[in-house]
Amino acid sequence: MLPRTAAPMKKKPSADSPHAEGSLIFHLIELRSRMLRMATVILLIFLALAPFADMLFAAIANPLMERLPEGTSMIATQVASPFLTPFKTAMVAAVFVAMPWILYQVWAFVAPGLYQHEKRLAMPLVITSALLFYGGVAFAYYVVFPLMFAFFTAVAPEGVSVMTDINAYLDFVLTLFFAFGLAFEVPIATVLMVWAGFTTPARLASHRAYVLLGAFVFGMLLTPPDVISQTLLAVPVYILYEAGILMAKVMVPGHREVESQENG
Repeated sequence: MLPRTAAPMKKKPSADSPHAEGSLIFHLIELRSRMLRMATVILLIFLALAPFADMLFAAIANPLMERLPEGTSMIATQVASPFLTPFKTAMVAAVFVAMPWILYQVWAFVAPGLYQHEKRLAMPLVITSALLFYGGVAFAYYVVFPLMFAFFTAVAPEGVSVMTDINAYLDFVLTLFFAFGLAFEVPIATVLMVWAGFTTPARLASHRAYVLLGAFVFGMLLTPPDVISQTLLAVPVYILYEAGILMAKVMVPGHREVESQENG
C-alpha cells in the first residue's frame, strides 16, 4: 500500500485574495440591501404621516405655544417655511417611528458574525436601546420643554415680543430630542464596554465623580446655555450611568473573574 500523504493545509485568504474580495462584495451587497429596507420603511411611514404634517408640527410646538405671552404666536420668516417645515417634521417623525426597524436591520447585518452567546446578549441590547431612545425623547418633551420654555419666555426683556420662527424652533427641538435620546443610551454604552472587556463594573463605579462632572459638561455642550436644561440632561445621564453598571453586572457575568484577577 502506498503511504497516505497528509492533506495540504488551507491557507487563510489574504486581503488581496479573490475569496476575500468576494466576501467584501457580499457584505457590501448585504449592507446595501439592509439600507434599502430601512429607507423603504421610512418612506412608507412618511407617506402615511404626510397628511397629518400640520398636526404633528402643532403637537411639537405645543410646549412653546402654551407659554407664549398672550397675543403672540410663532412666525415664518422664510417664504417656503409654512409648507416645508411641517413636512420636515413628518420626515423626522417617520425616522423616529421606524427606529426599531432600523435597529433590527443593523442587528440582522452584524448577527451572522456573532457567537451564540453574543447573539443572546445583543438582541436585548437592541430592544433596550430603542426603548431608551424613546424614553429620552419623551423626557425632553414632557419634562424639559415645559420648564425650559417657561424660563425663556419669563426672562425676555421688557418690550421684546417672543415670536419664534417655526423653522428655527423645529431645528432647536430636534437637536434636543437627539441630545436626550443619545444621552439615554448611556446604559447600553456601559454594558458594551464591559462586554468588550475594556473595563469592569468595579472600575466604572470608581470613576463616579468624573462621570458626574462629565455629565454636566456634556449637558453644557448639547443643550442651550441655561442651567435648567443642562441640569435636566446631566442628572438623568448620571442616573443612567449607575443603571448601566447594574445592567453590566447582570448581563455580563464574566466580569467577576476579571475583577477577582485584578484584586488578586
